[in-house]
Amino acid sequence: MTDMQRRSFLRYAAATGAGLLLASHDRALGGEEPSSSDDLQIALIGAGAQGQVLMNACLKIPNVRFRAVVDIWEAYNLRRAHRMLQKFGHTANAYIDYREMLAKEKGLDAVLIATPDHWHAEQTVECLKAGLHVYCEKEMANTLEGARRMVLAARQTKKLLQIGHQRRSNPRYLHCYKKLIQDAKLLGRITAINGQWNRSVQPDNGWPKDAVIGQAVLQRFGFKSMHQFRNWRWYKGLGGGPIVDLGSHQIDIYSWFLNANPHTIVASGGTDYYDKATHEWYDTVLATLEYNTPAGKVRAFYQTLSTNSNQGYFETFMGDQGTLAISESGGRGGVYREPAAPEWEKWVSMGYLKAPAPEPKKAASEAVLDVRETIAPPAHEIPVKFDDPYHKPHLENFFNAVRGKEPLNCPAEIGYETAVTVLRINDAIERGAKMTLDPSAFRI
Repeated sequence: MTDMQRRSFLRYAAATGAGLLLASHDRALGGEEPSSSDDLQIALIGAGAQGQVLMNACLKIPNVRFRAVVDIWEAYNLRRAHRMLQKFGHTANAYIDYREMLAKEKGLDAVLIATPDHWHAEQTVECLKAGLHVYCEKEMANTLEGARRMVLAARQTKKLLQIGHQRRSNPRYLHCYKKLIQDAKLLGRITAINGQWNRSVQPDNGWPKDAVIGQAVLQRFGFKSMHQFRNWRWYKGLGGGPIVDLGSHQIDIYSWFLNANPHTIVASGGTDYYDKATHEWYDTVLATLEYNTPAGKVRAFYQTLSTNSNQGYFETFMGDQGTLAISESGGRGGVYREPAAPEWEKWVSMGYLKAPAPEPKKAASEAVLDVRETIAPPAHEIPVKFDDPYHKPHLENFFNAVRGKEPLNCPAEIGYETAVTVLRINDAIERGAKMTLDPSAFRI
């Protein structure tokens, strides 16, 4: 840090009452890696759990250099992230307020934003106006007005804005969309979709008692208490609840694979398990969406529970010729041919699918005699393996787009369409009535 930066940082540290002085630019592991003309200089705003995920993925991507990290929890998140970057040889200045970072850091190319949802719109717009490309975690905003401002700012500044729907860069999802659905049309006419993301009961997030953020700092950044800061996803005005946190990822895939947005929404949900005083958003949501596509109507179901983790998370696309089951978890997924559909040997030979493993022969005594039973078809494997961190390909796509090498996989307009859907699901629950969405609702 320069002397001016160090003095400024100490002023913010004193405001929190922690008086933390982070080590400045000590070089670790033999010093900073040599720079390259292809290096991108980036900053991270928000070094909590999701920010840590993005940072860890970036540390596996060459030619990306962290120059700044920002987080209001200096005694914990900021210290941890700063030390991690030092360990990997990144010379990064530490800030509590992103506005100070924007005022002082020169030469940045891009910023990653992983703060609570209610900050996304303001921070994204300010970073775009400062001349930076932005990767913003989903949900792109907790209000549609905020999401619109982000889209318009990206257009006006002509800077890139990638929204963190990382499945759109996952090689398994790309293979299924491009090869199985678009090219081979293995599923035939898709008629139904279902998906879920279930999580088991979890206690509220706590915090070390010696690392409390001062009340003045909490209020300056929109939080009433330390509990609200640590559990912001459950509070209205800050987050959007599980249908936004979890469902947004998967409902985004519904629209992507169908090339359509929903026409109607029916949803049921409530805070059925947790204390409503601290869990303002619904812990259980069941939603049905209808899509109008050129091939016909598609009905989709989505479920998110916060009280049971059975079966985890997945998406299933069902057509009149086959079914695709897929999950971000690389160990799950398969493609199933309907008995009356054309054979798939051609697609196996072309590498679109892996043939099912041969079934062992059954003895005559094991034969199924009840003709009412439908025998499950054998599973063809998706022939793409993916073992990298889930967010790494999406970040690589963003960085390559900044370098002018490829288009964004999830630009602001796409993120906005998904935001409309999931935020309207919350509205449908509140209204207790079927909602109809005109196609114009998804456009800006």
